[in-house]
Amino acid sequence: MLETLFLHLERHDVVSSYEKSLLSSAMVQTRHISTGQDLVTSGTRPPHSVLLVDGFAARYKLLADGSRQISALHVTGDFVDLHVFLLRTIDHGVMAMSPCQVAYADHDDLKRITEEAPHLTRLLWLSTIVDGAIHREWLVAMGRRSKKSHLAHLICELFVRLRAVERVEGWSFRLPLSQTSIADVLGLSVVHVNRVIQGLRREGLITWVNQIITILDWDKLVEVAEFDPTYLSLRKEPR
Repeated sequence: MLETLFLHLERHDVVSSYEKSLLSSAMVQTRHISTGQDLVTSGTRPPHSVLLVDGFAARYKLLADGSRQISALHVTGDFVDLHVFLLRTIDHGVMAMSPCQVAYADHDDLKRITEEAPHLTRLLWLSTIVDGAIHREWLVAMGRRSKKSHLAHLICELFVRLRAVERVEGWSFRLPLSQTSIADVLGLSVVHVNRVIQGLRREGLITWVNQIITILDWDKLVEVAEFDPTYLSLRKEPR
């Protein structure tokens, strides 16, 4: 059940058998979440943090007029709300963008990990630091990149993150988001999103058939995106 979490952590550093057993024992239950349902609901005080065992999820905020801004995408192997362990009250929602399988880590068990396993604690802390780095890249993309570059950057990022947890096939990966949801990520209208996608297709950078994105020219896509994966901290080294 936790194989993708271990893959995710082992991209950063070695994870011992003892550390894996601690994480496994912290998972108190599992649950299936249907598309469109919240994994975590804004304003609540959950007693656990949610691990995305399989699927796609989105961190989002709703505005007073009912519009939605997606501020992060989570993939298999991610803790979607590890920060709530310390913040207590969550100030945003996390929604399933596909059918999701999740596991819950009780906060009392996470506290025990911080007291008994300092190296594992640092690895879990690193995952929240990487979340912050991703937020910074998204902010730069939203404010300063062209819309073509913004979407190209998102595709590059998702490909690298999914490859790290073995969820790609060659240069292809599944992205189960509608164009409406992509618009909520990019801050664009659906019509504008469609134009940007068509532009990347015309330039021979990607194909996007149903929910499958295939990268046809990685080097050119990276150039358009100005993509540098350093912020994902996927180099394996002592932490």
